[in-house]
Amino acid sequence: MSHTLISRSGADRSLRSRKRLIGEAISIAIVVGDALAIVALSVLSGVAYHQVAYGESGDVLSFLRVGGVIATVVVIANLSRGEYQLGNFLSLAPHARRTAQLWNLTFICLLIIGFVGKVTEVYSRGWIVIYYTSGLLTLLFLRYVAVRIVRRSTVARLIATKRVFLIGNAGEIERFIAKHEPRLGGVEIVGCRFLSAAAQSGSMRERQRALHRELGSVMPSIRQLEPDAVFIVTPWSDESAIDGCIEQLLTLPAEIHLGPGYALRKYSNAQLARLGPIASLQLVRLPLSRFELLQKRAFDVVMSTIGLVLLAPLLLCIALLIKLDSPGPVFFLQRRYGFNQKPFRIIKFRTMVTLDDGPVIHQARRGDPRVTRVGRWLRASNLDELPQLFNVLKGEMSLVGPRPHALSHDREYEHIIARYARRHNVKPGITGWAQVHGVRGETDTRDKMQRRVEHDLFYIENWSLARDLWILLWTVVSPSAYRNAR
Repeated sequence: MSHTLISRSGADRSLRSRKRLIGEAISIAIVVGDALAIVALSVLSGVAYHQVAYGESGDVLSFLRVGGVIATVVVIANLSRGEYQLGNFLSLAPHARRTAQLWNLTFICLLIIGFVGKVTEVYSRGWIVIYYTSGLLTLLFLRYVAVRIVRRSTVARLIATKRVFLIGNAGEIERFIAKHEPRLGGVEIVGCRFLSAAAQSGSMRERQRALHRELGSVMPSIRQLEPDAVFIVTPWSDESAIDGCIEQLLTLPAEIHLGPGYALRKYSNAQLARLGPIASLQLVRLPLSRFELLQKRAFDVVMSTIGLVLLAPLLLCIALLIKLDSPGPVFFLQRRYGFNQKPFRIIKFRTMVTLDDGPVIHQARRGDPRVTRVGRWLRASNLDELPQLFNVLKGEMSLVGPRPHALSHDREYEHIIARYARRHNVKPGITGWAQVHGVRGETDTRDKMQRRVEHDLFYIENWSLARDLWILLWTVVSPSAYRNAR
């Protein structure tokens, strides 16, 4: 089969230079924007706080020094881990998560250093809180703007994050392009070489000869195209073809990639990992890293404590209404699966005349006669969930996460819905990604539960503290969070 190449004309070389310059300009603008925003916010937040609190501007030079130190740490850390590469600005969620983690870690380290050096008394705690919050929100907003700019520039073909040449099986290359749509990701396919049947079948010696002949003829053209990377797109089981391609391509000043095989197509978050001398393909990561778990737990403890203190009068009023409305206890306890399928007793306000917690539990339906008058109002307003703040403080639940189901329902659905049990890889939550999208209420069909599971798995695989904050806010203000309440 013949190979297809994009011609290398003078106009094409000029276009590549222009794309490279535009890309570099965007990267530099992002770096400068980060540094200026961090320093400016330090000064502005410090001056504004001291004007309001003390009627003076405060020590502007101190604010400038702190902003300069934090800007230096953030920019150098991002540069060292390649965070400003344009390819990172094609998706907002993972990039925003890494930005928030770095900002949190930077502040924690500086607070520790300030405490050890006994300089924390020089700076106002109010200003530090305002600076931390405004800085995080501003950096996330800048990331959103940068992602929009990079995406639009790649779609308009003003920039290219990578120039790639493809070599391999024609069917595999066709599937690769159809599935990944490289152009939308800023990847410019500069050419392809489809391996002939002779290079993919026959005896080992015949295949090696055909492969050597075909690649030898196309190497000068690849060298002229000057791709950033060459992808070998062939089944991973075809080791002889992969080895033969790599042997020839090593003479090129370009990255060499093995195209995604079955494992990478099925597990999109797979990545190369190393355990000492052992290299492996990590198909599934921990749902949350140790640092992410620490952030989430600290957030849960602080927010649930504040919530219980502020909502104490409301909780007492609801308890009184339940006692006056119908006989029975104020709280309803039911066994649910928590993290790693460890059972616990969830605490809710009683909304029904029954206290089912056996092997067979019938879900509440619209107009269910078991629901009390007060219970119907509590369910519609989500207030029956408030006692779960105690579960959060005990460490059995989180503020945000997949909603836990009765044990009988868990046992039923984990046999009929793929990856259902993966919901238990994080702590269950009072509210979650599914709930704020209206995917809640009775799950009387498999499709309804499937939709809920898909939302829960998306949350697990794309967790961030900013997303948790957004979900909590949306739980209160969004009409969709109250949809399908029973």
